[in-house]
Amino acid sequence: MKIKKVGVMAITALALMASVSACKNKEKIAERERPADEVLVNVYCSGEDYFSNSKFFRANSVGESMDQSTSKKKAMSNAKADLASAIQTTIKGTIDNYVNSTEVNNVEQLEERFEGLTREVINQELVGTKTICEKVTKTSSGNYKTYIAIELSGDEMVSKMNERLSKDEILKVDYDYEKFKKTFEEEMKKLENR
Repeated sequence: MKIKKVGVMAITALALMASVSACKNKEKIAERERPADEVLVNVYCSGEDYFSNSKFFRANSVGESMDQSTSKKKAMSNAKADLASAIQTTIKGTIDNYVNSTEVNNVEQLEERFEGLTREVINQELVGTKTICEKVTKTSSGNYKTYIAIELSGDEMVSKMNERLSKDEILKVDYDYEKFKKTFEEEMKKLENR
């Protein structure tokens, strides 16, 4: 019985050593592939955890200034601009696909009204963004650097758009919320593949 336990422990230890060795080899290979005149930079509040997905629009940015508050304002402003751009692209795709799949005679007028109303909603909703990561550093030159990541719920966005679109007298005639929401969700899924 003791021999069996020792055997299992030995196999486990060998497996652990092999996996650690494999990780170190991968790091060495990656290090060799890096050009000699370049240094890997780790950027706070960025990476896979901060990408947009089927549930959230996300954006991140960096701001630098001699003043800490100004560095945060720069980072937030840039992140919101990136977020608005991502939302606008998704909404544009949603509207195009929704309107094209709807049999309506006044397609051009319908698209214009959708786009105008959704622009209003986007501008209002950007105020409600949630900060999901914030790091502040001080550079060797004495400047402050703020790294920030923000997000906005796709469900909240489509809900607010529905609220606004269903109040429009012209759109109300041809507007189908379930169809619009389905089209929106399909566009949100595309964010995961980017």
